[in-house]
Amino acid sequence: MKDVFDETAPRRAWMSLMAKAPDGRVAALLDATVTPPSFTWLRAPEIGSTMVRGRAGGTGAPFNLGEMTVTRCALTLATGEVGHAYIQGRRKGDAEAAALVDALMQTDAAVTLRKTVLEPLEDEQRVAKAARGAKAAATKVDFFTMVRGED
Repeated sequence: MKDVFDETAPRRAWMSLMAKAPDGRVAALLDATVTPPSFTWLRAPEIGSTMVRGRAGGTGAPFNLGEMTVTRCALTLATGEVGHAYIQGRRKGDAEAAALVDALMQTDAAVTLRKTVLEPLEDEQRVAKAARGAKAAATKVDFFTMVRGED
């Protein structure tokens, strides 16, 4: 087991939150929090596809499951911070907002953004996951075996 701190874990966590957010949600939260700063595109939002890989049972040999549409972009703020985004689907505005949040999380605005953008996204995803779990639990079937006494 590694006893090394993974310094990329927080960034992966906020990138995952934004990638899974509903359409327009990151942009709405960002606009309500800060005035978008000036930036320069390193890679303007572009739509493409990526191969999704899977594993049988989660542990088997990897196989190509299929392709998925993604939107990606990269930008740099006037202060030099670089933000990246990969968003599922054809959502250029969401990719831009996610890249802006990624870049701004590397500035002094990180504390504010965590409270006003990332924590609400995390709470919304937690509620949605619980709702899906409750819906699935309602269909659960308990199987049991009765002892017949013939042993």
